[in-house]
Amino acid sequence: MGKYPQCIRGVADDTELVKQAQEGDQAAFDVLLKRHYNQIYATCRRLAGNEADALDATQEALITLVRRIDRFDGRSKFTTWMHRVVVNACLDELRRRQRRPVPASVEEQPLAAVDKPVADSVSDRLDIEAALAQLPGVFRVPVVLCDQAGLSYEEIAQELDIAPGTVRSRISRGRRRLAELLSGNPGDPGQRHTGERS
Repeated sequence: MGKYPQCIRGVADDTELVKQAQEGDQAAFDVLLKRHYNQIYATCRRLAGNEADALDATQEALITLVRRIDRFDGRSKFTTWMHRVVVNACLDELRRRQRRPVPASVEEQPLAAVDKPVADSVSDRLDIEAALAQLPGVFRVPVVLCDQAGLSYEEIAQELDIAPGTVRSRISRGRRRLAELLSGNPGDPGQRHTGERS
């Protein structure tokens, strides 16, 4: 990790690290990114639906954070701002690819890339990751933006350029579908796409 000043070796909070990074301290910025890497990857992994796209999106998100750190004004928590930057970078990367994410197998799910415990055991987390990967992007993305990134329905509507009512519907359907997948009742995925109103 190199020889970092005492003030940034794991004892400085995000606010201090951001301030140092904005003043050009690369060591502080490295510590900041390493501290939040798992969160960044977990968000990209859940949005992308497969590991290959998630890794590319994570790289784009890290590059974007480096380029835009000077724009962080401290009016919100760093992690709130970071999530927004990461989500936007990930969605931009997926749009550039202009293809649907391919569901990954359970074996591809990373064990260490979970932002915070969403379940009590590793097997539960793997089940959730596998179920998320099976959700169509139209449902997975708003569910992740709401439950993982903490965005409001209005913010998600703005990010995805859809009506707030559509966001609410997709999150409801996505959560219901996740519950079905986690309970071992896959149902008919095609049936879930019909009848949605914008």
